[in-house]
Amino acid sequence: MNIWEIYSLLGGLAAIGTAVYMALYIARYKVDDESMLPIYEAIREGARAFLKRQYKTIFYIAVIITIALYMAFDLRDFGGTPYISMGFVLGALASLLAGWISMDVATLANVRAAYAAKKDVRETLKIAFYGGMVMGLFNVGLSLLGVLALYILFNRDPLLIVGFGFGASLAALFAQLGGGIYTKAADIGADLVGKVEAGIPEDDPRNPAVIADNVGDNVGDVAGRGADLFESMSAENIGAMIIGIALSLVTGDAIFIIFPLLARATGIFATLLGTLFVRGDPSKNPFIPLRNGMVATTIFALIGFYFLIMETLGSIELYFASLVGVVLSVATLVITDYYTGYDKRPVRQIAEASQTGPATNILMGFAVGLESTALPVISVVIALFISFVLGQSFAATIGVDPFMGGVYGTAVATMGMLSVAGMVLGLDGFGPIVDNAGGIVEMSNQPEEVREVVDKFDAVGNTTKALTKGYAMGSAGLAALLLFQAYLDIVKIHDLNLLSIDNLIGVFVGALLPFIFSAFAIKAVSEAAKTMIEEVRRQFREIPGILEGKAKPDYARCVEISTLAAQKNMVIPALVPVLGPLLLGLIFGADAVGALNIGATITGFVLAMLMNTGGAAWDNAKKLIEMGLFGGKGSEAHKAAVVGDTVGDPMKDTAGPSLHILIKLVNTFSLVFGPLFLVYFLY
Repeated sequence: MNIWEIYSLLGGLAAIGTAVYMALYIARYKVDDESMLPIYEAIREGARAFLKRQYKTIFYIAVIITIALYMAFDLRDFGGTPYISMGFVLGALASLLAGWISMDVATLANVRAAYAAKKDVRETLKIAFYGGMVMGLFNVGLSLLGVLALYILFNRDPLLIVGFGFGASLAALFAQLGGGIYTKAADIGADLVGKVEAGIPEDDPRNPAVIADNVGDNVGDVAGRGADLFESMSAENIGAMIIGIALSLVTGDAIFIIFPLLARATGIFATLLGTLFVRGDPSKNPFIPLRNGMVATTIFALIGFYFLIMETLGSIELYFASLVGVVLSVATLVITDYYTGYDKRPVRQIAEASQTGPATNILMGFAVGLESTALPVISVVIALFISFVLGQSFAATIGVDPFMGGVYGTAVATMGMLSVAGMVLGLDGFGPIVDNAGGIVEMSNQPEEVREVVDKFDAVGNTTKALTKGYAMGSAGLAALLLFQAYLDIVKIHDLNLLSIDNLIGVFVGALLPFIFSAFAIKAVSEAAKTMIEEVRRQFREIPGILEGKAKPDYARCVEISTLAAQKNMVIPALVPVLGPLLLGLIFGADAVGALNIGATITGFVLAMLMNTGGAAWDNAKKLIEMGLFGGKGSEAHKAAVVGDTVGDPMKDTAGPSLHILIKLVNTFSLVFGPLFLVYFLY
């Protein structure tokens, strides 16, 4: 190993080591409240049981694909050496491990954050933040170590590790989609029957779907998101390394290949320093300490990138390209905050529209979602253009092809945007932990002052979750050119003519994939929610004394409904981004698949922004009314807002966050199967 590989190794180990320390800190915190522990245990056991069943389904599918990859590539091209198939297996296993660890620590943290709220609000912040950071640091560190290990073991050839990205993407799509179906089926059932029909609070223990709802926060927002974020970083690292091959061949310097790993390590060190600045009094506004940590991480990343780039690439132009990525990350967070913040115009417009019923609430929410796509798209376009021009300027200084340098400039910008990923992911994990803590406090009938403390954290958690979804989609948009160019490099396509009939068909088919995928995902939630609503109504009707608190609901039945619905409905939509490029490639060839990637990336990006931001705006409009606006809880405006929220729920928590995995999966699948499409096609 050379010095730069050792630097990357140290970054990965530092992230994993810190995550382990934080997890142990959480585990050692004692909870001395017998009313909280049974609720916590039910949530933890339910989440574990679901993941075991889900992972078993993914295992069977992965075995089939592994055999197919070995037969199609390794046996033929590498004389039996399992580069692609082994990479696929390791990528899938690592992605699922990232999801499991994230979920397991989150379920440890939720009850401890709830209990700490009775004693010390600073400890509540620390436990919830540590729980989120375990997800952030473990994912970033494991991704870095996984890609680095395979890069060294597989002859330092990035082309041989594309299977790792494919495996991570496929497993993540199943995890995010299955978790999203589970959580929204329970959430919608709990909301529509509990809040609207029975008039009881969201986390009331009298609601039969309440345990399933809290389990869903973990399997969807934590386990699914953990696997999702692992694949995002892995796929983008591998794509950037493939882009670096061309510059490495021209200059004779392998630093262009390994630079993405160095950038990830630098981001880790910046994040570790940033965690030291998550301090301040959270009693009034818990978001302030979290914001301080984010600001500090960004500053440290900017400083670290300057020294890294000047020492390795020796180009001020590429440093400015990395700045473009960092600025885009900040811009994406600001834009998302504007469209989802309680005190901003869009959310208030949706709340106002709720006064005249569910129809106007839904219309206004959908309009806000449509509007929210404009600024992110413009921001990504500007970032791509500026970083490409800076890359071209760099290319001129070393005498290489301007287009090659331009694409590498966008790769460096992507690495800049991902430099703060650890902290952003930590804030994302913070959200479901405090959400669960709120549920535990409500269900265990804690004093009002404890509920008020946790409610403040829960409100901040909703904001951090929304910001992270915007950030994840923004990074996917910036990485679009990177992954697309990596595909063109692998299949040796120099010019892609979009006016040819087969390529035009590819664009149309690719543009269709996100819509078909979303239709399957939302329909799955709708069908599962229907069954859940009927079950909750049945229990209210047939079990006397539930609403009076004299009888215990059958929580297990609702957990089973969500589990079965997720297992049954996650397979078909997850096959859409695999079968689409596979069939098109076998019919029209590699060029058409390149065109498909363009169509899927563009519509997937825009549609995901609509769903993620619009769904979060619907949710926060409901919460704004619950704070007392327009009649408060129980009013007609509140009932309309709850209906609107249930429309936005499967958008922001099932289809929306799965779409940027779909974009990566389509591209990584193409990277793996591209050579096959050059040889076997009908047209």
